[in-house]
Amino acid sequence: MKETIAFGSYEFSTDPARLDRARIHRWLSTDAYWALGRSREEQDRAIDGSLNFGAYEREGGALAAYARVVTDLATFAWLCDVYVDPAARGAGLGTALVSAVRDHLVPYGPKRVALATQDAHGVYRRIGFRPLEDPHHWMTLDLR
Repeated sequence: MKETIAFGSYEFSTDPARLDRARIHRWLSTDAYWALGRSREEQDRAIDGSLNFGAYEREGGALAAYARVVTDLATFAWLCDVYVDPAARGAGLGTALVSAVRDHLVPYGPKRVALATQDAHGVYRRIGFRPLEDPHHWMTLDLR
């Protein structure tokens, strides 16, 4: 379901055709600690296999922020690749974007949305995220 929501001078959209893939790749591969060096091919595959959210300037339509969700739209969602252009930071755009992601997922009924962050705990806490009660339940498998 494609959706557009207004926020101040921005609008959020889930329409994958609107994404500026080159800009997203540049942001993430050069400025996001979790994605440094990610190839364009890998980023495009990630976009193609995910639910994507763009925050666009209402005047001009430039992409100002991005978030990606890996989900089955039924039981689980993983929020990742949240990025706000440095020129747009500090005005609540990231918080509003993640809130829009949360609100978009609620009707599908997943039990939880997970994420990992090294430095934005306060941002996510304001939206309702909290640390895992027992992280020992979670495991990972490194494939590379």
